[in-house]
Amino acid sequence: MSLRERDADVLELMDDPDCDPQRLAATLRRFDTVNRLWSGWGDVYRSRLAPFLSSLGRPARVLDLGSGGGDLVARLAALAERDGLSVQWLGADPDPRTQHIAAERATGRIEFRCTDAATLHADGERFDAVLSNHVLHHLTPDGLRSFAGESLALTDGIALHSDIRRGRVPYVLYSLGVTPFAPGTFLRTDGLRSIRRSYLPGELAAALGAPWRVEAASPFRVVATAHA
Repeated sequence: MSLRERDADVLELMDDPDCDPQRLAATLRRFDTVNRLWSGWGDVYRSRLAPFLSSLGRPARVLDLGSGGGDLVARLAALAERDGLSVQWLGADPDPRTQHIAAERATGRIEFRCTDAATLHADGERFDAVLSNHVLHHLTPDGLRSFAGESLALTDGIALHSDIRRGRVPYVLYSLGVTPFAPGTFLRTDGLRSIRRSYLPGELAAALGAPWRVEAASPFRVVATAHA
């Protein structure tokens, strides 16, 4: 199988509305561990998000689009609290199947809603920062541009979208590394399909266009950034 070109036609099992709900729930819960190992958000938080939030000099509001089971929101909220930052977090996901998992992570500073970027924008919501993790590779070209535009329209500050970087090394390492966590989940099959669907930095930059800046955050990650 070649990874030279993006495979936009391969479908992920958990995107099927009729997929096994128990395996889906197990996948969403286990994302906490897998994302800590693979997502690179620790570096993104330290190098990009935390300095921006600190520079505001006031309480902030942050939105995670496509928040799934809420593990990224919970992790970033814990990091921000450790750093003494006052932040209200909203995790938004239009898939109702994710909500009961995400609700387990709700706190006084963390809220989850079954909604999307377009609806939030239409409702007049505003945020200091808008984030997403592993969302971009799911979208069609038109959907990607709409999502990027809507996310930027929702913020008065920064939009940060992190995703997988396609490549042979990420494919092989993930296929081996995820094995202990995969039983009873979609993690292995869907993770490998996600890598096949994902972008190289130049491809994503071309697909997004101005004002987005796309960088290779690591051999495994791409991060798209834009400022309002």
